[in-house]
Amino acid sequence: MNTEHTPLVESVLQADQLFFAWPNRPLFKALSFSIPPGLSLIQGDDGCGKSSLIRLMAGDLVPDSGSLSIHGTRLDEQHSAYRQQVFWIDPQTEAHDAISAAGYLESLSQHDPRFNNEALADLVAGFALEPHLKKPMYMLSAGSKRKVWLSAAFAAGTPLTLIDQPFAALDAPSMRFLTELLQEAASHPSRTWVIADYEAPAGVALASVIKL
Repeated sequence: MNTEHTPLVESVLQADQLFFAWPNRPLFKALSFSIPPGLSLIQGDDGCGKSSLIRLMAGDLVPDSGSLSIHGTRLDEQHSAYRQQVFWIDPQTEAHDAISAAGYLESLSQHDPRFNNEALADLVAGFALEPHLKKPMYMLSAGSKRKVWLSAAFAAGTPLTLIDQPFAALDAPSMRFLTELLQEAASHPSRTWVIADYEAPAGVALASVIKL
């Protein structure tokens, strides 16, 4: 693993000496990195641990040892406070299948004052989600579900936003729109987006790259 980053920028996320293993499969050993504002990439092939690292950053998985912190708030010491600074949703989740896409997005708006409803309206339009908002999530295609998760992610307003394989299952217009969103994220002065994917998105400046 190696990390490339822009020097002399205060980090949003700090990892120190992370160890993590699945049963009979060590994955990360003494993994340390810092991630500055803007857009960062976790890059690697299938099975290298991209999704596992995203889940560790989210607090969805617990490292065997080591620490993760966001602006000094450590996951192992202040779990709830850490998680409140992160937006992450498993793109394969079925937890919200029974509610509509609109219901899911409204629930985020009601529970987090940072959620940007004005931005959400633009995201729904950009991803052409309007015809699908009243449908229950289980009726949506993989691509439409992905658009709902992405709309939530870019409206969330959290210091750290995590997205696993953002371009998966998207149609060409949505991929172009997503690229524009990532370009905007890349220039943000204080918030951080981390994506996990096989390769860097074309035409987007990266603040750091973690190669697994």
